[in-house]
Amino acid sequence: MAGTKKIPLRKCVITQEMRPKKELIRIVRSPEGDVFIDPSSKKSGRGAYISNDASVIKDAQKKGSLSRHLKTKVPDSIYDELLHYHEKGSLT
Repeated sequence: MAGTKKIPLRKCVITQEMRPKKELIRIVRSPEGDVFIDPSSKKSGRGAYISNDASVIKDAQKKGSLSRHLKTKVPDSIYDELLHYHEKGSLT
């Protein structure tokens, strides 16, 4: 058991599934109220993790789940960015 690294898990706010942090995308509402995608998962502010899955992203947009979780309006451009990241397969 010594030497095995613990994989950090986070919960997708849409599916409620616990998944490795690397498989999820973090969206942040900054203290100033800006909403943006946080590829580093280190920015300060209220964060929400969402699965990197097109159907989950579209579902979140339709239901307004991220807006509720972040307690602010999430612009459609964020969902477009999330879908773009999903298609590219990475956040870089």
